[in-house]
Amino acid sequence: MKISVVICAYTEDRWDDVLAAVGSVRAQSLPPHEIIVVVDHNPALLGRLRPALPDVKVIPNAGFRGLSGGKNTGVAAANGDVVAFLDDDAVAEAEWLAAMAAGYDGPDVAGVGGLTLPMWGTTVPRWFPDEFAWVVGCTYRGMVAGPIRNLMGGNASFRREAFDVAGGFRSGIGRTAGGRPLGCEETEFCIRLRQAAPETVLLFEDNAVIWHRVPAERARFAYFRGRCYAEGLSKAMVTQSVGVGDGLASERRHALVALPRGVARGLRAAVTGDPSGLGRAASIVAGLAFTTAGYAAGSIHGRRRPVVNARHTEQEAQ
Repeated sequence: MKISVVICAYTEDRWDDVLAAVGSVRAQSLPPHEIIVVVDHNPALLGRLRPALPDVKVIPNAGFRGLSGGKNTGVAAANGDVVAFLDDDAVAEAEWLAAMAAGYDGPDVAGVGGLTLPMWGTTVPRWFPDEFAWVVGCTYRGMVAGPIRNLMGGNASFRREAFDVAGGFRSGIGRTAGGRPLGCEETEFCIRLRQAAPETVLLFEDNAVIWHRVPAERARFAYFRGRCYAEGLSKAMVTQSVGVGDGLASERRHALVALPRGVARGLRAAVTGDPSGLGRAASIVAGLAFTTAGYAAGSIHGRRRPVVNARHTEQEAQ
């Protein structure tokens, strides 16, 4: 199996991170078919990366600014049977690609994602709940290996045919440099893929491990609050595109099962001698409230602002 690895980069502030990400892919026990670094509308970074990575296909984002456009550009440039995505501020363990490849044994498997662990740049905040690890781009408590609704975008792979079935990642959903920390472009894509091909299986493979850098500024409660609100906005965009039923199915289960268990766990810790458990319980409640508020605001705004089609907008941008 030939696996193309796509890394989307946008800022020179992550120069060392990008080089580390590429280095971790070079060191895989299963060598990648190719490494593609897509630079998001930053000519200076593009010009600097090309001579620094002579064995890597370094190309500019040919679509709209942002992560969706960068990923679509990477997919278009890839020649592998499978296209894998790695965040530019993450490093993969040596068996990452091998574990992903093993997941494609089943003919109905269209995508495989992996376990993303935090690499904190500071002491882990004692109030931070594992149920909200997605806030810092990592696998959260409650995810179980096996079939899953959607993969996490910074540690995911898809068969090339999946993009023929579902199209690309939608513009207007996902990160843009310097903007609000939105996301969910991979969530919307995965749901759209399974709506188009209901027999499709997406797998969470916890042996496909990467480490995602979490800078100190993301350890602040202000970031936690803002990221939760932005996730609510993103989920509103997703439901506008794919419907509320599919768009919120996993979120309902997480809110009704994993989060109450997390609150109970925090309260038990507090009464048995760990006062920070109370902070984690309170953060779960607050995080859910901020996310819900973002979803409500995004739903109201979304009634006036349609989500655009990925293929159409990317063609217009070129």
